[in-house]
Amino acid sequence: MKKRFSEEQIIKILKSQEAGLKTAEVCRGYGISEATFYKWKAKYGGMDISEAKRLKELESENAKLKLLLADAELDKLMLKDLYPRQKSGCPRWVEN
Repeated sequence: MKKRFSEEQIIKILKSQEAGLKTAEVCRGYGISEATFYKWKAKYGGMDISEAKRLKELESENAKLKLLLADAELDKLMLKDLYPRQKSGCPRWVEN
């Protein structure tokens, strides 16, 4: 899904409201809802462009790490299914 506004554009929109324009005017001018504006304000309010870029990088890195963790958990579950624990504590391929 392609975003309509980049982080830089969102911050400029928020700054225009901070500069004195009414929220309704800003939203009408950019064709966004007030709910979207306030969602952006909660996420990006008080940031400058470099901070927003860093936030985007961190979110991307976090998504990659979540995928790696999910893969590792899946591998762990598959290994548990392949090699169930024996009550004796010995692997099943070891002869007693």
